[in-house]
Parts: sequence; structure tokens; C-alpha cells
Amino acid sequence: MANMYAMPKATVPTFPGAAKQLAALGLRLRMARERRKLSQALFAERMGVSRETLRRLEKGDPTIAMGSFMRALRVLGLDSDIELLAADDVLGRKLQDLALPVNRAQRS
Repeated sequence: MANMYAMPKATVPTFPGAAKQLAALGLRLRMARERRKLSQALFAERMGVSRETLRRLEKGDPTIAMGSFMRALRVLGLDSDIELLAADDVLGRKLQDLALPVNRAQRS
């Protein structure tokens, strides 16, 4: 029996820039599906999701699970592209370098 006192799940708002990126990703996935001549029904079946979930994924809905995007990439043969995400952490490396101890001889 469900807890009637449980708080409803809060949805965190998506930043506008992130929403645009998700919409662009969804469009790229739709275009890749269409280039492969896969119907929505067949693509959704191969992904193991409903056509409605696929429709929302292709629209860039931020509530779609990352696993669904991964399955879409796998079905399209683009799953190795995920390795490019956050591969070069320029800011993190700069922050790490700033935290390194400075040799006193180098300061002079």
C-alpha cells in the first residue's frame, strides 16, 4: 500500500541552455534514425521503450532517463560517441594546476 503521507516527487527545472542542448540532441537522434530508414515503431521496439517515450526523447524531454539515450545511441551504432562527453576537463585541470604547490625557486 502506498504511503499517503509521502511527498510528491519534485521536478527540478531545467536550465534554458540545457533544454536547448537536449532538444538539439533529440533532433540529431531523430535525424540519425531517419537516415537509417527506421520507423518510430521499429526504433522504439529495438530500444525497448514505448513510441511515446521515443517521441519525448526526440523532442529533448529532460525527464527521459540517460539509459534511454544510451539505448538509442546503441541501436543507431553511435554508442562510442558517449566516450567524447566530458573527455577533456579543461576547467578541472586548470583548478588542479592552481592547487599545486609552487616551488620557491620558481617564484624568484
